[in-house]
Amino acid sequence: MELSLSIPALLFPAISLTMLAYNARYLAIAALIRQLYEKYQENSSSPLEQQINQLRKRLGIIKGMQATAIFSFLLAVITMSLIYMEFNFWAKLIFGVSLIALMFSLALSLIEVQLSTKALEIQLKNMES
Repeated sequence: MELSLSIPALLFPAISLTMLAYNARYLAIAALIRQLYEKYQENSSSPLEQQINQLRKRLGIIKGMQATAIFSFLLAVITMSLIYMEFNFWAKLIFGVSLIALMFSLALSLIEVQLSTKALEIQLKNMES
């Protein structure tokens, strides 16, 4: 397979949109943490502690999602530089690692969505009781 400059360049919009989505999730969680902090100051209870624990896990996962997406983006840029300098073997190798990093980031995103659903289930349970 011949690797041209356009192939890693295709990752740029995909990774940029992914980072935008990850950042939106981060901002939503940050706002929720601030709201829960105020509630926790007024009344510390078991359901709030459960939500806080879920948010702490989600925050860590989002940090990993963002880091691996940025790493993938960086490797795509390095790949383009290597193609330009005609180091095709290294370009293919680095591009493969870039794709693996992007897949890892997406897998973390899937895990975070699952945790997000669990957090919503906790809130729904609290409203039922």
